[in-house]
Amino acid sequence: MQQTTVLDDQAIRRSLTRISHEIIERNKGIEDCILVGIKTRGIYLAKRLAERIGKFEGNEIPVGELDITLYRDDLTKKTVDNEPLVKGTDIPISINNKKIILVDDVLYTGRTVRAAMDAIMDHGRPAQIQLAVLVDRGHRELPIRADYVGKNIPTSSSEKIVVELVEVDETDRVTIHKKE
Repeated sequence: MQQTTVLDDQAIRRSLTRISHEIIERNKGIEDCILVGIKTRGIYLAKRLAERIGKFEGNEIPVGELDITLYRDDLTKKTVDNEPLVKGTDIPISINNKKIILVDDVLYTGRTVRAAMDAIMDHGRPAQIQLAVLVDRGHRELPIRADYVGKNIPTSSSEKIVVELVEVDETDRVTIHKKE
């Protein structure tokens, strides 16, 4: 399988900095905003965004973690007992009447985001849900679009986008893999 790097560590850093500024600007600050990362890599991206936003605003933005395993409509079984492996959700404050900014690494069909919205709604009633993604690769199956995008990378359905983050993979990069 052939791979090409489309974002290196510096490009990822610049994208996250830009998204941070866009979040602040669109929401006129960060009051009543909560970043919620979708497991797994979305959580690390949300924490990085929170760090940048904190520096720019001089104020912390709450960060939560969301596990959408039970909300997937294409649930795959990941344990011996044929039960889904649930990693847990942790949202530190009430989401009622707050602006939730979902954070994920790649936006593809939209099914992950739909599942995340279902999971969020089970935790309360936010005033608004926004979406921030590092990569939008197209091929939507549902009418979902990102409010904040690090990079649009048009792909064919035979290609695969792989996001690697230091926290999980010991490097920061986004690659596109083409089947030969």
